[in-house]
Amino acid sequence: MYRFLLSRQWVIVTLVAVLLIPVMIQLGFWQFHRHEDRVARNDLVARNLKAEPVPVDRLMREGRTVPREDTWRTVTATGAYEPEREVVVRQRLGADDKQGYFVVTPLRLADGSAVLVNRGWVPAGADLTTFPEVPPPPAGEVTVTGRLRPDETTGSGIRDKAGLPDRQVMLINSADEAADGLPGPVLGGFVELVGTSPKAAGKQPEPVSEPDHSSIGVHIAYAIQWWIFAAAVPFGWWVLVRRERRDREAAAAKAAGEENAVPAEPAEDGEAPGGTPAGEAGKTADAPARRAADDDRAPSLAPAEQMAAD
Repeated sequence: MYRFLLSRQWVIVTLVAVLLIPVMIQLGFWQFHRHEDRVARNDLVARNLKAEPVPVDRLMREGRTVPREDTWRTVTATGAYEPEREVVVRQRLGADDKQGYFVVTPLRLADGSAVLVNRGWVPAGADLTTFPEVPPPPAGEVTVTGRLRPDETTGSGIRDKAGLPDRQVMLINSADEAADGLPGPVLGGFVELVGTSPKAAGKQPEPVSEPDHSSIGVHIAYAIQWWIFAAAVPFGWWVLVRRERRDREAAAAKAAGEENAVPAEPAEDGEAPGGTPAGEAGKTADAPARRAADDDRAPSLAPAEQMAAD
């Protein structure tokens, strides 16, 4: 009944189905783990944003980037900006999704170390090869408050480029700034500016928005979708098998019926079907009618014959 499953075509179909099931299950778990990572990240961001601010030197060290558990912590730092060593970071989006630059300015601390401060976003000008117009930072000693961020690398999904115009970079990276001649020790990571005391006079770069920590994405929906696909594979395979068996049985029954059918012989001229001469067939068919007519006439002859006898 199911011997057709041993055919080359059905062996291939079955093997593909068997291979698809674990692959789809694994893809479902991959999306589920991504959902868990997203939820954990949201919890970490929300928790760190609510934490009390701490001095920057408690969480940042020279030559060490910011650990994941300290990312988005609020820190404070007191020092003086060095605008002459300021750089801009290319291809960054503002609040309205317009292309522009992040403005990164070193802040020199009292101990002689420096921390990179992302002061915010400025729009790009018509000429991308020249340094954009950037509002100056406040002069003198200031206290900044900001969110702690790790160094950006090519592993974070941002592609670096060589041969950029002077004081333009693609990544915010403390090691690169130190290598470019920023004097003194440079603390790893950078600070995303939230507030300054005293407040800067005049227009300042647009502050970087707080990270979204409420959306969980669609990973869990994708996970369920993959698992449904995995469950549907054997069901679909069985439906195809049943359909194939039904089609084969119908074809076999039709072939058997055609073999068992006996074709009728054609009638010759003057003969009825079955070889009986047409005239004989007519006589045979008329015999009952003639007998009935004779029976009807018999009673009317009986009295005359009786009188003749008398």
